[in-house]
Amino acid sequence: MIARPPTPVIPMPSIDISHAHRKSSKSAKAAVERVAQHIAERFAVRYGWRGNVCEFERSGVRGTITLTPGQVHVGAEIGFLLAAIKPAIEREVRRFLAEEFD
Repeated sequence: MIARPPTPVIPMPSIDISHAHRKSSKSAKAAVERVAQHIAERFAVRYGWRGNVCEFERSGVRGTITLTPGQVHVGAEIGFLLAAIKPAIEREVRRFLAEEFD
């Protein structure tokens, strides 16, 4: 039997964005809910809340929006097919965060 080298694991491109805010917990959660609803309608994303974490998913992307006092954090793993538009996705996330939290 011929020994084969291990197949390299190619990680999916990830998005990791943090944004400071001064909103109350309730206002911050309402802002994320508005963004989540918009994205769900526009891109067929499913989402749900677990405490102060909004989890979202659709084919090719899975992630979370986590709220802490003074900060909102977006973390997502995007699949190979969406990797080519990762910069555009990041710009859109930053735009939404600025609109809702600045």
